[in-house]
Amino acid sequence: MTDWKRICPLDDIPRLGARVVQRPGDEDIAIFRNAEDEVFALHDKCPHKGGPLSQGIVHGRKVTCPLHGWNIGLEDGHAVAPDSGHCGRFAVKVEGGEVFLAL
Repeated sequence: MTDWKRICPLDDIPRLGARVVQRPGDEDIAIFRNAEDEVFALHDKCPHKGGPLSQGIVHGRKVTCPLHGWNIGLEDGHAVAPDSGHCGRFAVKVEGGEVFLAL
């Protein structure tokens, strides 16, 4: 059984943007919202050089890292070819207009 933690109302995450969930002693998580109001959660660290993905540009189901332009798939955390690498992903859902993150 999955424990879900309420993070925020969906409207607190800007469309085509992100919100950061800080975890003391662990890597931060970025929760992204695309134009279709889908939400995704990844470690807030690009697999290339550790750039903050939460500050990147969201387009479709990808985010572009603000440091070197790598595209990362929001669904799986994998870099888009020809780049390679991945960052951790987390289960996230929206219920009743609220965003929940799996713990």
